[in-house]
Amino acid sequence: MSSLAFDRPGRFWRGNLHTHSNLSDGCLEPAEVCRRYRAEGYDFIALTDHFIGQYGYPIADTRAFRGEGFTTLLGAELHSGAMENGELWHILAVGLPEDFEPPNAPHFKPIDGQESGAALARRARDAGAFVAIAHPEWSGLTTEDARTIEAAHAVEVYNHGCATGCDRPHGFYTLDQMLSEGRQMTLCATDDAHFTEPDHFGGWVMVKAEENDPDALLRALTDGAYYASTGPEIRAIHWEENAVVVETSAVASVIVQGRGSAAVGAHGASMTRTSVPLERFAASPWMRVSVIDAAGRRAWANPVYRSA
Repeated sequence: MSSLAFDRPGRFWRGNLHTHSNLSDGCLEPAEVCRRYRAEGYDFIALTDHFIGQYGYPIADTRAFRGEGFTTLLGAELHSGAMENGELWHILAVGLPEDFEPPNAPHFKPIDGQESGAALARRARDAGAFVAIAHPEWSGLTTEDARTIEAAHAVEVYNHGCATGCDRPHGFYTLDQMLSEGRQMTLCATDDAHFTEPDHFGGWVMVKAEENDPDALLRALTDGAYYASTGPEIRAIHWEENAVVVETSAVASVIVQGRGSAAVGAHGASMTRTSVPLERFAASPWMRVSVIDAAGRRAWANPVYRSA
């Protein structure tokens, strides 16, 4: 087994994949959103405004805001079709072409005959986008809902805007259910920033690529060569026969999770190289690593699979 983000050449680039401007329901101009992320030390962002008719189906052209040390990926938050609770799907698509054909989604309510969320996600992936199921806990997503989005690369497991606005930030249950049903998926943390509350600079991805270039970043995202964080750094993961060794910034806990109740943690003070035994995961086809620092901030590595 190997963790792709730590085995391929390149360096890590910090980015936010879920951001809004006043092209939809954010409160800042696209240029100002990009300026703030750049000033905060981010290497890239994707501006992902709501792709619905009431906003004119925007895909923000942020190419003018690229410069030395900072780049952007084009994208949008897509909506069409109803989930089991009757609400509209929210699907994150990073790397969309500018001419992506809109669905018939005039507003945030489903309408008869509308393209399904599953079909919209498939079109986005086929168009070259990195596709993630957005904020499952906030959406009230069911496992049956998640099963239908077969084109998704990832599940948004932490959404800082949802943490700030309604204390429903997570997607881990959705991800782990999909993994245990045999889906090979990745995870991502995001801001979902609107700048209408303290919903920014709280969740990000660290993408491994040789260049801070939109095409290189998109390839790494779709390959799964990244990890997600709200603070700690994961510097290396070494999968051995009976243990995993995790190198990090100073953390208080390193936890490995697997199918069902399988989980083992190691705890201490200012740990930077931590070994966790894997005997409990003999029957689990997948495993993933979480780390937690003394302030309670977390980072998460993408799952690995015994068949890989």
